[in-house]
Amino acid sequence: MDTFEKLEVWRDSKDLAVEIYRSFRSCRDFSFRDQIRRAAVSVPANIAEGLERNSPAECKNFMGFAKGSAGEVRTFLCLAEELELLDKDRARRLREQALRVSKRLHGFIHYLESRFLLNRKFAKSITPPA
Repeated sequence: MDTFEKLEVWRDSKDLAVEIYRSFRSCRDFSFRDQIRRAAVSVPANIAEGLERNSPAECKNFMGFAKGSAGEVRTFLCLAEELELLDKDRARRLREQALRVSKRLHGFIHYLESRFLLNRKFAKSITPPA
């Protein structure tokens, strides 16, 4: 992979962050608005940071942070719906979008885990005995 911008989960999470920003533009609960926006931006930012790291283990950690932030976004969207800060249809659509991002991150984390384990096994198999 050349750049994080080519990764579909990064593009999807960036689109989600843009939609969150737009959806809460007129929200008068400034604390809530800022918190959900920070959580939403954290998803693509952590994906980017993880992919710029030098090891699968570091990358995996940042994907975990991104997945946690996606869960935080879904929680805020549930609250926004109940507090009537967002209409039900828009809240549901955004939650589904955030859930898709979470599922993709879950799959990517498992891919990284298997790659990391394979690399560790390979390194052990080529290490000469002491």
